[in-house]
Amino acid sequence: MSDRMDEIRSTRAPTLREDQIEILRRYGQKRKTEVGDVLFRAGDTQNDFIVILEGEVEVVDDFAGEARTIGVFLAGRFLGELNMLTGQAMYLTAVVREGGEVLSITRERLKEIVTEEPNLSDVILKAFLARRKYMIKTGLGLRIIGSRHSSDAARLREVAARNRVPHVWIELEENPEAEVLLGRFGAKPSETPVTVWQGEDVLKNPTNAEFARTTGLEVDAPLEGIYDLVVVGAGPAGLGAAVYGASEGLSTLALESIALGGQAGTSSRIENYPGFPAGLSGFELASRVLVQADKFGARTAVPQEAVSLRRENGHYHIELSEGREVAARSVIAATGARYRRLQVPGLERFEGVSVHYAATEAEAQRCEGEEVAIVGGGNSAGQAALFLAGRTRRVYLLIRGEDLGKNMSRYLVDRITTAANIELLVSTGVRELTGEDRLKGLVIEDNRSGERRTLGARALFVFIGAEANTGWLQGAVELDERGFVLTGRELDDSALDDDWQERSREPFLLETSMPGVFAAGDVRSGSIKRCASAVGEGSMAVRLVHQYLADAGV
Repeated sequence: MSDRMDEIRSTRAPTLREDQIEILRRYGQKRKTEVGDVLFRAGDTQNDFIVILEGEVEVVDDFAGEARTIGVFLAGRFLGELNMLTGQAMYLTAVVREGGEVLSITRERLKEIVTEEPNLSDVILKAFLARRKYMIKTGLGLRIIGSRHSSDAARLREVAARNRVPHVWIELEENPEAEVLLGRFGAKPSETPVTVWQGEDVLKNPTNAEFARTTGLEVDAPLEGIYDLVVVGAGPAGLGAAVYGASEGLSTLALESIALGGQAGTSSRIENYPGFPAGLSGFELASRVLVQADKFGARTAVPQEAVSLRRENGHYHIELSEGREVAARSVIAATGARYRRLQVPGLERFEGVSVHYAATEAEAQRCEGEEVAIVGGGNSAGQAALFLAGRTRRVYLLIRGEDLGKNMSRYLVDRITTAANIELLVSTGVRELTGEDRLKGLVIEDNRSGERRTLGARALFVFIGAEANTGWLQGAVELDERGFVLTGRELDDSALDDDWQERSREPFLLETSMPGVFAAGDVRSGSIKRCASAVGEGSMAVRLVHQYLADAGV
C-alpha cells in the first residue's frame, strides 16, 4: 500500500531532472524569493507556472482567512494546476516558506512547453490531472451550502462535479455550522443554495452561467463577428471537430451547455480508446483534447446553451439561452444525447441525492463503503460498476436481458464476472424506491418469475441509454422518429428544399437537410455510440465543412 501511495505522490509532485529544468530555463525567467512571498493566490487567472530552484513553497487552501496546508514543495518540483492550461482561476495559494530562487514561466509559454516538449509534456499533464483528482477528493476552494432536498442545490453540485471543480458541500440540515457560515456571508437558509468562492464572492441560488463566471469556470469567447465553424456540443465528437477545424485554419468556436467532455467526460475510465492501453478517465481525455484545441486557436465557451438555429443571408445564427447569438459560415451539431430516466414512482425525489447518471469521484465519495445498484447493460454501466466496486462494499448490476455481453464490450464483461463484490442480476427491473429524503433501498423484480426482493442499496446509478439532445434543432433540420439528426443518404428527397436544387448535389455523408450544417457523434441517427467513433466523425465532419465552404466560394 505504501508503494502505491508513493507512486501517487510522485505523480502529483514529481521531481524534475536537471536536463528537464534546463529545457524549462529557455522559456522563463529566474527570480529570487523571500519568506512570505506570495507566488500566486486563489482566484488568479494570470499567474506564472513556477519551478522551484532553491527553497520551499507551501500551498494552502485559504478560505475566508482560514488557511489549510495542502502540500510543501521543495527544490526541483513545480507549482501549478490544470487551470493554467484552460485559462481558469487557481483554487489554491502558494507562499514561500524558505527563501531561494524560482523559475517563472507565463501561462502562454507553458502551453508551448506542453505542446512542443514531449519529454516534459506528459510529466506536467499527469501531475496537473493527479492534483485535480486529489483536490476533488480532499474538498477545498468553493463552498456550496444548501439542502439535500433542493433541486437547485443538486443542479449546482452537478455543474461543479461535471466540470471537476473542487468544492465542499455543506449540508444545511446536518451540518451545525451551515447556518453560522451563512450568517457570516450575509445569507439566510431560505436563500440557499448559496455558493461562496474564495471567501468573498457570495451567490444566492445562481444560474449555471453566474456560477461559472464567479468560479472562473466559464471561457467567454467573443460572440461578435462570423466564425468559419461553430461546433455545438463539446463531447468527444465536438472537441474532435474543434481540434481539426482549428488545426486546418478555420476560425472555430465550440459551445457547451454544461461541461467539456459531454457524457463521456463523466466516465470514470475508458479502457478501449486507441493509444491508451491502461485506460483514461473521460475528464483526462477531455482535458488533453482541450489543450490541443487551445494550441491550434479554437475557442470554447462553457456554459453556453444553444436554443435555436436559423439560416439568414447565407449565414447560420445560433441563439443562446441568455439571449445572445453567434453567427457562422458552417455548423457541426454534436450535442449528443441526454440520459433516459427510469419509470419508477418517486424517482425525482432522489435525483441528485441518491440517484445518479454519472459515476465520478464526486458520486463515489457520497456512497463509499455502502451498497449501490447500477441499472444498465452498456459500456458506461460496466465502467461504473468496476469503478464503484473499488470504493463500495457491494455493487448490484441490473440488466433487463439475460446476456451481459449483448451490449457490453467483452473486456468489461470478463472483469465484472470475476469481481468479488459485483453481483449481476439478469432479467431484473427496479419497481420501487424506499426512503424519505435519502434512498434506503430498492425493490427489484425478476421479470421471468415475478419474484421480488429488496436490496439495501443507498445509491442508484442509471445508465439505460439516452435521448437525442436536439431541441435546439427542431424545425431547422430533419430528425428521425426518435429525434436524432438525419444525414446524407438517410435523407428523403422530400426533405430537401429548393436550395438543394440550386446546388445540384446531394447532401454530403454527415450533412443535414440544411446545407452547411453537419452532425457528428451520438446526436446523429445511425451513429455508433462509441467514444473513438465520435471523435472520428467530428474530424470527418470538418473535412466535409472544408468541401462545403470551397463549393460556396468562402
